[in-house]
Amino acid sequence: MFENIHSTYDLAYLMEEVRITYNRDVKLSVANMQLDSRGGDIASVPRWVAKVLSQDNLVEIQDNETSSYVSRALNRERIAKPHDLSTLDPDFYVRVNDYLKGLKERERENLMISINSFVTARLEKIVKLAAASPLSPELAEKLSAEERYLYDVVHNSTDSFKRKVIKRFD
Repeated sequence: MFENIHSTYDLAYLMEEVRITYNRDVKLSVANMQLDSRGGDIASVPRWVAKVLSQDNLVEIQDNETSSYVSRALNRERIAKPHDLSTLDPDFYVRVNDYLKGLKERERENLMISINSFVTARLEKIVKLAAASPLSPELAEKLSAEERYLYDVVHNSTDSFKRKVIKRFD
């Protein structure tokens, strides 16, 4: 189930349009897609196309806002109250993982320290909240798709555990 959720958001992310700058002339035809551009041209293409072209150094992906997007999310969670979750987009972890793939090893290692702390903090909050009550619409809006799945699993497991324990003493 978790993999299905993640795959769905991953596909949607790869289909989003992203701006690219061509590094050199490109003339390409695949299925019903035509690319005919000169070096220096700027265009918008689906992210998956940009990634393929970028691998061959044909284009540069203009996706500079991801760095600030990740930083803002980390900062919002850091300043959130101990019992409150900051809001994440449903595809947050898909975006973070894609961003991490594009970083140099040293940059990735430095960011991973913050990401691990971020995930640990959110995990602790989600487990406490899920053990205490069912998912409210307000809280659901704050969770990524993966976190929402986790919330449901933890809530159902703790609810089942409580029923079994209490039932034993009836």
